[in-house]
Order: sequence, then structure tokens, then C-alpha cells
Amino acid sequence: MRFVDEFRDAEQARALAARIAARCEPGRTYKFMEVCGGHTHTIYQHGLEDYLPEQVELVHGPGCPVCVIPMGRVDDAIAIARRPEVILTSFGDMMRVPGGDGSFLDAKAAGADIRMVYSPLDALKIARQHPDRQVVFMAIGFETTAPSTAVTVLRAKAEGLTNFSVFCNHVTILPAIKAILDSPDQRLDGFLGPGHVSTVIGCEPYRFIAEQYGKPLVVAGFEPLDILHSIDMLLAQLAEGRCEIENQYSRVVPWDGNPTALKVLGDVLELRPFFEWRGLGFISHSALRLTEAYADFDAERRFDVPGVRVADPQSCQCGEVLKGVLKPWECKVFGTACTPETPIGTCMVSPEGACAAYYNFGRFRRQRLLQVTAR
Repeated sequence: MRFVDEFRDAEQARALAARIAARCEPGRTYKFMEVCGGHTHTIYQHGLEDYLPEQVELVHGPGCPVCVIPMGRVDDAIAIARRPEVILTSFGDMMRVPGGDGSFLDAKAAGADIRMVYSPLDALKIARQHPDRQVVFMAIGFETTAPSTAVTVLRAKAEGLTNFSVFCNHVTILPAIKAILDSPDQRLDGFLGPGHVSTVIGCEPYRFIAEQYGKPLVVAGFEPLDILHSIDMLLAQLAEGRCEIENQYSRVVPWDGNPTALKVLGDVLELRPFFEWRGLGFISHSALRLTEAYADFDAERRFDVPGVRVADPQSCQCGEVLKGVLKPWECKVFGTACTPETPIGTCMVSPEGACAAYYNFGRFRRQRLLQVTAR
């Protein structure tokens, strides 16, 4: 299959692995963060860690939109869904995310009308079909999915629908990266930049990472050779004394992003003063809400939302996992009390969660296969 098979070629992977090993300085270690959860799954699905020398360590970041939603926001959505006139719609990966008062599936079992949709336009269709009900779309995701929410709001306004609203939980990636760079818990040598987000925002917004923090970033694709090539590009920068923003995923990501999507975002959505992230706490200007012009479609203004903060379970260490401080297998409940069937934290629920990746692909402890390049 074109654009897949050529990025999964074993011979090229071995060649890249050999080049990566040759670039490593003797006695030096390298720690790179893959920001996006999609990268984490590629790494462990294809065993890419085993192609890297021991000197190169990959840690995961906060690029899983479901994982960073705090428990209080889940409870707020459930509170809206329990209203008899409301139909709450949500993407499937949010349905099992635990809040302080259970998950969406628990609330649905108790009588709330919560429905899974594949697109916000599906929620709009339900609103047309049920003019006597209030249909609320649980909007989540980074800049990747925010444009589709904005377009749906534009369409709802154009159609004059008064029974549709959005419970907006869209977050932005740059403040989260900045929070990690400012954290004393993490010492990184560079970043694998998120590919999907970059299709919208482009590469230019990452420039502050190189200029202010002195860390290189390479926007990476999601196939195995994309990841290995991006690591090689990071190591090349460090070996040559460069610190730049580079685009490995140029077949998909334009340097300046998607101007049409950015314009829609700017028209419909604006930055919140602050927003709580699981594991990172409150980060200023890190999430989106509807602008005043579209306030009629804002579920937080239409309904009485509790807005109560809920602490994570003490046994759950999702926060440390999201910051890259802990590997999932270092969590006390990973693979025992916390599994995809009985998740305690969000990182075990989402398809992009680091814990789910480690669990599904058998990484229950630190184990590396050595000398893969010599096979």
C-alpha cells in the first residue's frame, strides 16, 4: 500500500538504526519526548525502542487529548447529561474515562441519554431529529479536531438551530510543551513534534522551543521509518551544534499550517484565561472556548455546570506518566488493578494513552532487545 509499505521497510529501519547508533557520542545519553500519543503507539506496536541504542531514551508527553481531561470536567458533562431534556453526544474514547462520579457509560446505564458519535456533525444531525431535546456535543481534542467543532457551530448558526450546544474542552499543545520545559522534573534533549496538530498550526509556532529553551524539535510522521528518521534528525542537530525546528512529515504538514482551518478557529473559538490539565495543573491560555459571537452555543453558559475540582485517585499516577516522569510500568497499579477493562486512569482508556500502548503491546517492565541491527 503506497505511503504505508515504504515507511515500514525493515532494511531501511536497520539502516536508520545503524546511523542513529553511529551519531551517539560515547558516554552521552539522550532523552527525547514524543509529544503525541500516536507516536507512542507506533513506537511500541513496532518495537522501535529495540532499534535504538541504550543511550537513547524516549519518553511520552501530554499529547493525548482524552488523557489530559481532568476528572472534574467529566463530572461536569455527566451533570449536564442527567438533565431530562439533554442528549449528550461524545466520541467513543471518552465513554469509559473515569470521573469522580463514574464514567459516561456508568451515567448512561443509570438513565442518562449519552450517545457516541463519530463527528460533531453527527451531533448536529441528532439535534435536527430531536427538536424537542437539547443536544450537547462533548468537544475534546487539540487543534487537530477543534476546526471540525468550529465548522459545526457555524453550520448550527446558519441553520438557526437553538437546541444544539458545545461543551468545549479543546486544548492547545504549545502551553503544555512550555509547562513541561519549565518543569524541574524533566530534562530533555529534544522533541518529536506532533504530526496531526501540525497539519493545522504548522511548524512556525514551535520556534520558541529552539530560540528560548535551546531544544530542537522535529515534526514527525506516524509510521515506523518516520519515527526513526526524526530521531536521526534530532541527533544530527545535536551532533552539529544546531538547534532548529525541522519538518520530517513534510508530505502532510505544511510549514505554515492550514490557513482555512486557522481562520475558522479564530472566528469561532478563543483562548480561555486558564484551564486545568490532568497531571500539569492549571495552565494559562491553554484551552479554547466559544467566542462571545457564538455564546448561544456554549453549553457552559446554557446550563448550570458545577465546575468542581476532583482529585485523581491516590493510586493513579497518570499525571507523572503524562509529564514523562514515570514510565507506565512504574505505576503501582499498572497491569494489575488498572487495565483497559478496568481503567483507573485516563492513560489506560484512550487509544492514544501511553499506559494503553504499553499494556496492549506487552511492555510490562523495562526490557530492551539488544543488537537488533545485527539481525
